[in-house]
Amino acid sequence: MSYLSDVLADVNRKYSYQPEFLQAVREVLETLEPVILKNEDFYKKEAVLERLVEPDRQIIFRVPWVDDAGNIRVNTGYRVQFNNSIGPYKGGIRFHPSVTLSVIKFLGFEQTFKNSLTGLPMGGGKGGSDFDPKGKSEREIMSFCQSFMTELYKYIGADVDVPAGDIGVGAREVGYMFGQFKRIKGSFEGVLTGKGLAYGGSLARKEATGYGLLYITEELFRCHGMSFAGRTVAISGAGNVAIHAAEKAMQLGALVVTMSDSNGWIYDPKGVDLAAVKEIKEVRRGRISEYIEYRPSAEYHEGRGVWGVKCDVALPCATQNELLLDDARTLAANGALAVVEGANMPTSIEATKYLQERGVLFVPGKASNAGGVAVSGLEMSQNSGRLSWSFEEVDAKLKDIMVNIYHNIEAAAAKYGMEGNYVAGANITGFEKVVSAMTAHGAC
Repeated sequence: MSYLSDVLADVNRKYSYQPEFLQAVREVLETLEPVILKNEDFYKKEAVLERLVEPDRQIIFRVPWVDDAGNIRVNTGYRVQFNNSIGPYKGGIRFHPSVTLSVIKFLGFEQTFKNSLTGLPMGGGKGGSDFDPKGKSEREIMSFCQSFMTELYKYIGADVDVPAGDIGVGAREVGYMFGQFKRIKGSFEGVLTGKGLAYGGSLARKEATGYGLLYITEELFRCHGMSFAGRTVAISGAGNVAIHAAEKAMQLGALVVTMSDSNGWIYDPKGVDLAAVKEIKEVRRGRISEYIEYRPSAEYHEGRGVWGVKCDVALPCATQNELLLDDARTLAANGALAVVEGANMPTSIEATKYLQERGVLFVPGKASNAGGVAVSGLEMSQNSGRLSWSFEEVDAKLKDIMVNIYHNIEAAAAKYGMEGNYVAGANITGFEKVVSAMTAHGAC
């Protein structure tokens, strides 16, 4: 067996009970084969792959909190600090019932490569809890966030590990956690990103992931001699990423016809009324089914189904493994030109390969949704320099980063004879930078 196969087999043996993590490792390692084979003896001697797939540390802790009835409730908290070869650990905190160690490890592993792609000095990490903010009162959410940070604060810092938001963690939750960190430590430091503008946050942070997704999509189309304007776009999700992806897609002249949440999805052939979606999701914190109250002519469907709508561009912006092989077959049969990931690993490996084999342009999330962490990095820079940049300054830097990511992954794929394989290109680009730093630091 080859060195790569040996490592993959070992990871499968040790972590057979962590399916999301195994999927992420397999997807990356399999695309690295031509890189590893060029210098296999060196990589094996330096145990590069073993060091890449094992986190620096995995922190698991109890989070007790008190609900409005006075009952003590208990959740599990996680922080996986995966790799800090090129900078402090950086990655979001996710509050969702689906959170497990496997999910946090997969996200932290992906984050290591994603952060490398931005060109900013950030390592990879991720955290979260199986706590569900939905249906909780403001006081209960504050209670949970304060308890969560009471344990997490021991392991983070502006030059150590800088968490941010993710699913279930927005400005409200970041604010509660930042306040508790400041209260315990007695210091004001840029230990979290995604903060409010009044206390060190960055303009354009809220828009960053969705806008960045469209900047790389627009560049993808431009470099293939096509215009993005006038395209029909299917988007999954109705959270922050999906909303701002839809907003930027509309600004670029596209027609967005779908959005979804965990209950169902909407189809609006006239184009989604984004103001209505924002009212439902950001103000009322309601369900996407309420959309037909605003647009009776639109359709609402329970369950899955977004990818059955005929479109030119599919932007999966909800969660992992939401676009499966049957969905890929439908998209290809309906003439989709591109699938560009807005969420983390939303497309299964089988679906990804099918789309690539059918000539559908495919950009993986570690490249295409890097806009959020890129602006988090810019927020860290502003905090360090006690600066505040304008929206236009941050947005321009974001666009430059996303365009550079596209050209870097395109070049890496071509370098190894895999033109157009942006999955391989993203993995190779991220890998080469991280490994260069790792080996420079010696056996650590």
